[in-house]
Formats: sequence, structure tokens, C-alpha cells
Amino acid sequence: MIERIIILEETDPVLFYGINNSNIQLIKSLYPKLRIVARGNVIKVIGEEADLAAFEEKIQELTRHCLEFNLLNEESILKIVKGKNEPLMRQDNLIIYGMNGKPIVARTENQQKLVDAFERNDMLFAIGPAGSGKTYTAIALAVRALKNKEIRKIILSRPAVEAGEKLGFLPGDMKDKIDPYLQPLYDALEDMIPMSKLKEYLENKTIQIAPLAFMRGRTLSDAVIILDEAQNTTVPQIKMFLTRMGLNAKMIVTGDVTQIDLYPSQTSGLVHAMRILTDIPGIAYIEFNKKDIVRHKLVQRIVEAYEQHERKSEVRS
Repeated sequence: MIERIIILEETDPVLFYGINNSNIQLIKSLYPKLRIVARGNVIKVIGEEADLAAFEEKIQELTRHCLEFNLLNEESILKIVKGKNEPLMRQDNLIIYGMNGKPIVARTENQQKLVDAFERNDMLFAIGPAGSGKTYTAIALAVRALKNKEIRKIILSRPAVEAGEKLGFLPGDMKDKIDPYLQPLYDALEDMIPMSKLKEYLENKTIQIAPLAFMRGRTLSDAVIILDEAQNTTVPQIKMFLTRMGLNAKMIVTGDVTQIDLYPSQTSGLVHAMRILTDIPGIAYIEFNKKDIVRHKLVQRIVEAYEQHERKSEVRS
């Protein structure tokens, strides 16, 4: 009898083992000749060499499936172990599979433009109204790059305008201080990465929280860096952020120039950057509009109502 140790290095053990360990119990039942003990991210297997080799091959297929689709259930286990695992037909606009195997796709033409531009450029500006999916699509692209090992980390940043970027008076560490402003980014990440894996990524800094006030002097390499709500950066802030870019890095800057919360005397760094960084190779601009809004149907109507109100105000003035 031979003993082998299999370590689930990237796959979330909670997702792999299933609710109440239902997946691992099914796997055990499919290999009655082997003694299988699973604890944490370690699977210990004892049996004959030929049986162990076949088991290891199938476990590798199962972990790849679990990692790609964020899903492992009885149906997929039986298909893979019994050799009937037929590849799924992929959608042309698929970005990644989110939680429970939900396909995350580019749902509009401009979202697809962002996906295509990400392949060809290292810096992207995605500008458009709330709910148009620009930030969500950017997060999905970053997670896909991390899963494909094209990068080693994801860095998220968002200006904390309400606190004037002076976060020192708030309780807790840096993550606690900036969390309220980054919650929309966390919401997107939770749609795409199992909770225990996301917690691990945050703890080992594979996914980093980097408020603008603390980014000066850093060089960000082997990463996808996302700056959200960039319309609320000042000119010096966005210049500092854009020049943090290191080797093998991609930046995605998102914002809505109709929702600038800066003081009237301050110029939006996003507006300024878009004006002076035109026609530079490697930088792409994708403009979203109200047709891209993929939230509740009322959001598009609200945006239209505000646009009409602003046009009437301009005419009266």
C-alpha cells in the first residue's frame, strides 16, 4: 500500500468538499478501494499505485473545474470521474464564472469594448453613468487575470472624498478605515471569489486595499490596479496614481464625470487626465452611456430625468 498527499493549493476547500462534506463523501464512495482522509486543504490517500494514479488524475480535473467555475456538485463530479465530462459551450462574451457557476459576461456593447480594450492596452479609462457596469466589468477582468496567473495581485483604490483622504482619525487599521468607501468593490469580488478564498487573498495581500493617500512612492508591478470613482481625485492625486504603474501591470480607471463631489474650486483629476492623455499608444478610452445601465430599470429612468432637468436649467440660465 502506498500513501499520497494531495494539497488543494488554489481551490477553496469549503467549495471543493461541498456542504456538509457532501462532495468529498461522494468522491470517497466512487473510490471504494482507497482510504481517503480530507482535512483542511490536505487530502491523504492510501491504496495501490494504479488506483492512486487514476485518483490523482481525476482530482486534478475536479480542482480545475472547481477553480474555473466556482462550482462543484454531484453532477459535475460524476461526469468527471466517470469520464463523461464534456466541455461546456462557452459564450463569446464570457469573462469568468462567478459564484455557483454563474457566467459573468459583457452584457452590453460598451462592456465588450472594455473587455477587448483590456487585451490590447495597459491603461484604460472607463467613463459613464452609475449602473453601467464599468466597475463590475473591470473587477471581473482583474479576477480573470489573477486566476489565469497573468498577474500576482489586484490593487483596489477609491478616493475617500468625504474624509478628505485624511483617514487617520478613524478607528482600526488601513483596511478598516477605507472599507466603507470600497464596499462596492468588495460586493463585486464576493460575486466572483468564494468567501474563504477572498479572505485569504486579503490576508496575504494578493488583493490589496490601497487608498490614494497611502500610494505615494509605491511601484505597482505584476498587478491589475483599479481606481474607482476617479472623478473625485484632484489633478495631483490622479497624476501620482497613474505614475505608480510598474512592469507587467494594467490600470483601469473608472468614473462618472457627472457626479463630481470635489469643491467647486478643485479640478477633477479624471477630467484633466482625459484632456491631456489623448492619442497616447497603450491608453484606451471607453465611454459608457445610459443604454449600458444594467441595474434596475428605474436607474436608467432616473438618469434620464436628471439629464432633462439639467438641460432645462441650462436653458433657463
